[in-house]
Amino acid sequence: MSEPSSFSVTVQQESDYVFRIQFDETQMPDLLTDEPAPLGGGSGPNPSRLLTAAVANCMSASLLFALRKFKNDPGPITTRATATMGRSEAGRMRVERIDAEIQLSDRADQHQHLERILQQFEAFCVVTESVRHGVDVAISVRDRDGVVLHGTAQG
Repeated sequence: MSEPSSFSVTVQQESDYVFRIQFDETQMPDLLTDEPAPLGGGSGPNPSRLLTAAVANCMSASLLFALRKFKNDPGPITTRATATMGRSEAGRMRVERIDAEIQLSDRADQHQHLERILQQFEAFCVVTESVRHGVDVAISVRDRDGVVLHGTAQG
């Protein structure tokens, strides 16, 4: 279950705010995203929904891994995550908070070492811990000839 030390995705505009996301160097199908109305048509998830889904999925997988590590055989896990949107001091829309509720399908007493698992599993979620502590992001903008118009990101 090891991820490479780096990976790439390619995002290409299809129309208006519809973008095709290609998961480079994988056999995964492309994903179409779109902004909700009135900006877009809502034909796919937008980046805020993808971020919320990533947090929920990562937390679920982390808990599942921890349960199995301690020889538990949990039933299906269901996670519902709710993003709260708001405006920054500059008036720009931001994901202010993500609340994720994980539902186990078994009673707590059916799991060995559950207290220890619950104290540790969040720290192993790559996405949530990255978001919680911030992620350095470098952005470049190039023209069709490759001339850097903005930023210094390596590409």
